[in-house]
Amino acid sequence: MTTQDWFWVILLGVGWGAVFYFNEVLLRELGPVTISVGRIGVAAIATWAVVLATGRFRALPPAMLAAIAVQGTLMFAAPFTVFTLGQQTITSGAAGIINAMTPIMVVIVSHFWPGGERASWAKSVGVVLGFSGIVFLTVPAMRGEGASSLWGLLFTLLAPVSYGFALNWVRRLKAVDPLLMLAWAFSFATVAMSAVAFPLEGLPGPVGPQTVASVLVLGVVLTAFAFIVFFLLLPRVGATNMSTVTFVAPVSAVFLGVALLGESVDIWKLGGMGAIFLGLLMIDGRVVRRWRAAKDQPSG
Repeated sequence: MTTQDWFWVILLGVGWGAVFYFNEVLLRELGPVTISVGRIGVAAIATWAVVLATGRFRALPPAMLAAIAVQGTLMFAAPFTVFTLGQQTITSGAAGIINAMTPIMVVIVSHFWPGGERASWAKSVGVVLGFSGIVFLTVPAMRGEGASSLWGLLFTLLAPVSYGFALNWVRRLKAVDPLLMLAWAFSFATVAMSAVAFPLEGLPGPVGPQTVASVLVLGVVLTAFAFIVFFLLLPRVGATNMSTVTFVAPVSAVFLGVALLGESVDIWKLGGMGAIFLGLLMIDGRVVRRWRAAKDQPSG
């Protein structure tokens, strides 16, 4: 990859780690489902503006729109809402670390997905390491200690599970312009979550300027812009290089949680993050391939 490509990949990681900080800020004045609606709705408006400004709009058949609606539910509506619900009882840093389980869930879902990729021994080890990291994270909660509840940590795991299904389902949408797919997916997700948010939480009341600014940053920058960059960058740099995002995001989430929210970092959180990182390295495969190449080189 070029230096510019690395810049965007790392920036995406930092930005997606910051999502959990903004969730914490918004939970002070908004309900968790309302936050999801605001984030996705703003992202939909911003993405449609890009689609229309660049002349990318094309009519899509109903079957394709239905497939995009499923993608919007799995990739945006469900996980975004799970995280905001979970962050009512867990720290932003813990949420960021759990989000790093996404590639591990992709491996599990892909193994059983029709036509999906079967897990190699290295990826299987990565899965075990990943879940070991979750066990580390839950130890303080099981002892009745720490700032995160056990049920919140386990519930939040549903978000990476949903991403795992979404990143397999998206293979059906290869023929669709990624920007157009995102615009429709955000729109369907907004409608779906609005139908849940307003009966449960009602219309939001007056909010402060920090809340408004946080929704705009979360929706425009960290959702619409970030996912547009992600899908445009992916064909050029490849899935393996893009996986670097999953190493950067939890570090960003933990750092911002400590620096801006006063959260603490204990040995269990570091151990959990370390185990998940080792799992991601095994799934990434580069370390294993280099080890095999070094092993196969003739000595002497």
